[in-house]
Amino acid sequence: MGNKNGGKTTIILRCLEREESPKPTLALEYTFGRRARRHNTPKDVAHFWELGGGTSLVELIRIPITSHNIRSFAVVLVLDLSKPNELWTTMESLLQVTRNHVNKILTKLEKTNPEVAAEIKQRMWNNLQRDHPDSALVDPFPIPLVIIGSKYDIFHEFDSEIRKIISKTLRFISHYYGASLVFTSKSEALLLKARALINHLAFGYDKSKSVSVDPSKPLFIPAGLDSMSQIGPPPASDSDLGKMRANTPLELWKKVFEKTFPPKSLCDLQDTKDPAQDSQYAEYEVDVMRAQKNQELEQYKRNASKSWKEMDFDSD
Repeated sequence: MGNKNGGKTTIILRCLEREESPKPTLALEYTFGRRARRHNTPKDVAHFWELGGGTSLVELIRIPITSHNIRSFAVVLVLDLSKPNELWTTMESLLQVTRNHVNKILTKLEKTNPEVAAEIKQRMWNNLQRDHPDSALVDPFPIPLVIIGSKYDIFHEFDSEIRKIISKTLRFISHYYGASLVFTSKSEALLLKARALINHLAFGYDKSKSVSVDPSKPLFIPAGLDSMSQIGPPPASDSDLGKMRANTPLELWKKVFEKTFPPKSLCDLQDTKDPAQDSQYAEYEVDVMRAQKNQELEQYKRNASKSWKEMDFDSD
């Protein structure tokens, strides 16, 4: 899930090593991949669901995430680094709806299968070492989460101070949610890093231990390998921070980030294009029938409009 036109399909195709040109995703699309962990062993199957339309169809996440697959489910959130004004709103709305849905499933599981519910809740904290100094300051996402900052090639051209604010904020968000963070672009080397994180979740491949936190380079931070002391305070002056009222660290970082990048409203991020008019889904017989029904509807509207105008309403 993530920004519309943020590069989600490209990332999936590279993970599955498919040489195809990406097409726009309509609603919720499904594909799968097979991998063997070792030579001469049966292949594992990973199911990939992709949510299209940015935030406009977020309620569809209820379809793939169920009590039957929640133990092996993971979320990959793709955020377009070239659109910082959409970044927080997109992240917040997608993760909020997903988290609420997952929590409902966990509440049901506590009654029907308490062992599984306890295992999932315990696993949330596995990435943080037991004595990690940040354990009281974070709120891990209930299922594994990877945050991918896409279009790094465009982001790299931004002013260095702007890059620092975005990088620092995404490091905080990822650490707060117990997520892995990676920046990627169309460059093969960067796509390989994103692929390594996703393949770890999808096929159980070994987890990468390498870390890159230099804001002048693409970030790569596997879950649990960052800390609040390394990230530092929100990028604002002490006087500005003193004036901001916030109940949680997340709220404070949001206020600081949105001061620099005023957010686009959810309405602006909604996908208003009618997929029925999209040429890639053309079907001659269906389209002819649809055109006929549209004509009939227009005729009905005109007739109804005339009959209303001709009615003689009593002024009393």
